[in-house]
Amino acid sequence: MNKDYKKPTNFDRNLVVLGAGSAGLVTAYIAAAVKAKVSLIEKNKMGGDCLYTGCVPSKALIRSAKFLAHARRATEFGFKSADVEFDFADVMERVQRVIKTIEPHDSIERYSELGVECITGEAKITSPWTVEVNGATLTTRNIVIAAGARPFVPPIPGIEDIAYYTSDTIWELRKLPERLIVLGGGPIGCELTQCFARFGSHVSQIEMLPRLLIREDPEISAMVMQRFNEEGVSVLTDHKVKKFLHENGEKILICEHQGKEIRIAFDELLVAVGRTANTTGYGLEDLDMPITRTKTIETNEFLQTSYPNIFACGDVAGPFQFTHTAAHQAWYAAVNSLFGDFKKFKVDYSVIPWATFTDPEVARVGINETEAKENNIPYEVTTYEIDDLDRAIADEEAHGLVKVLTVPGKDKILGVTIVGEHAGDLIAEYVSAMRNNIGLNKILGTIHIYPTLAEANKYVAGNWKKAHAPERLLKWVEKFHTWRRG
Repeated sequence: MNKDYKKPTNFDRNLVVLGAGSAGLVTAYIAAAVKAKVSLIEKNKMGGDCLYTGCVPSKALIRSAKFLAHARRATEFGFKSADVEFDFADVMERVQRVIKTIEPHDSIERYSELGVECITGEAKITSPWTVEVNGATLTTRNIVIAAGARPFVPPIPGIEDIAYYTSDTIWELRKLPERLIVLGGGPIGCELTQCFARFGSHVSQIEMLPRLLIREDPEISAMVMQRFNEEGVSVLTDHKVKKFLHENGEKILICEHQGKEIRIAFDELLVAVGRTANTTGYGLEDLDMPITRTKTIETNEFLQTSYPNIFACGDVAGPFQFTHTAAHQAWYAAVNSLFGDFKKFKVDYSVIPWATFTDPEVARVGINETEAKENNIPYEVTTYEIDDLDRAIADEEAHGLVKVLTVPGKDKILGVTIVGEHAGDLIAEYVSAMRNNIGLNKILGTIHIYPTLAEANKYVAGNWKKAHAPERLLKWVEKFHTWRRG
């Protein structure tokens, strides 16, 4: 313990959870399912960023933008033309309708029925066993912090004089910007860049690094950048933002590129350069709880903080910022907090998938080639080009690839990257395979429905098999067949 606190002799609750995003909801659900008395505290809305400003609204917007993109490709599908009239405000209202439809899944009513005490208010941890909310003090054996994260806005000179948007506030827009600047070449920046470009904005995407999606292999990034360029996005990589200013009634961004000053006029600005964990405002400072260099709460392999009965999970704990990893961590936080006196479980990050929902989609699980090289991990690469796939050809989506890293000489999968239509769905077969130690031989021997995009997974396994054919045995078999012919 960092400080001396008086431990209560008894407790009102088994668990108090701070934050009702993905991590907090799953933690509370598990606690209620095993009949613990659990309180879930949320200062805003149940569902958190994912429902209101993240996964759900962005995917709804992506779907509308994709419909528009398909209409513009009418001749590819055998039509002379297709015209779509739209009002951007209607599209953004559809996004809100989608949110409203999903909202009951994360509602106070639903979780109350499941046995969770849901409290709306600002919580403050006052000791390892007490949490204050709405003027009341709750005593609890354990606390789980699932406070999430918020968009990071860098301290660029002049930015505070610009009415910028973030991934939290962009959903307020009802008028399509004529000229939009997107700061950031990560997944959020890329997804929203393509959406707004498809709706008709002239988008300039600014990235200080040499390429977009820097965590992916270079040729994967190149595929996305090529599509962006084809769709009219001004992709400005290796551009360092210097300042913002107002000049002659216009908003101007000043960048530096290869030693030269670049000036870009714009109407609206979207800042999408990453997210930072919420670690202030609810008592961590008073508890002297350690924070990592990446500004997340420091936890051990069981998701315990410096106080053994206080756990953290989701974006506030890192190292990943995905809804599905937050839910994954929540199981460990819930079980370890409630049953850790008997047995604790180390959180397992061995098979973590993710996807960037650009067009083409980019999905990955395990390591890629860049990471293998950086960590001196021996590997072999097998690829299958999706432009050869029957279903992709029929769908006019014959582009992308499946790239698999395996242990040299073996079919054990180290990592997979898929680029193409529905990559985020196709990766699931490899997530299951890696989780259950299934190799490419068994994927090759699994029946895949024809014609589907999923056949790409089988064909890449076939390419691996061809590269590892038993040549000596095949030569003997050839002689055997020659002998059999007499």
